[in-house]
Amino acid sequence: MTKILMIVTGADRLTLADGSSHPTGFWAEELAASHKVFRDAGVEVDIATPGGVAPTVDAISLDSRGGVSDADAATFRDYLASISADLAKPLAIADVDGSAYDAIYIPGGHGPMADLASDADLGRLLTDADGRGQVVAALCHGPAALLAARRPDGTFTFAGRRLVAFTDEEERQGGLADATPWWVETTLRERGAVVEAGTPWSNTVVVDGNLVTGQNPQSSVATAQRVLQKLGVATGD
Repeated sequence: MTKILMIVTGADRLTLADGSSHPTGFWAEELAASHKVFRDAGVEVDIATPGGVAPTVDAISLDSRGGVSDADAATFRDYLASISADLAKPLAIADVDGSAYDAIYIPGGHGPMADLASDADLGRLLTDADGRGQVVAALCHGPAALLAARRPDGTFTFAGRRLVAFTDEEERQGGLADATPWWVETTLRERGAVVEAGTPWSNTVVVDGNLVTGQNPQSSVATAQRVLQKLGVATGD
């Protein structure tokens, strides 16, 4: 059976540019919609977080503040409830054998900026996976986690690779704006990634070899589907 490791932020706070603390976590749609695509295709999904802590859903991703309708919020809540046992007891990233999986998938929310972007265990996992040609996928703010990956010589593992992430313009329009402690798109560019930003809030997915990235929550389903396509798994639609 095809197996995917979903790496989820364990952070529930993000320190903003002014030093204040902002509640955060994972973005409901990005985890729920992606996970459902995988489960509906018969794929086994394991969830891992830093230290094996139970992840926190960002409350904003379940109400109108995050541009989410009541109906969609109810759908995401119901789905998250259906996998609550897995969310309550995730694997610890440090204990994961990456070679046991066919792909690594990282949903976003602002949480990855607080923990995954600097997680050394995740960095090693991603570098090893990329070296094997294993599918590595990240969505929205999830590509912030790619920044943890370093080659033995200290260079950024994904330098020179084509990818997309939650754009600086989207952060200004519907994210933290100037309160953001750093800009995911800008930082990825500075580290040497080739960011191919789509129109704000568009369903945009970029595939570069084994690397699959999606721009925003609107890209959740399409990103997961592209991962299945890379793995040769039928999406069922």
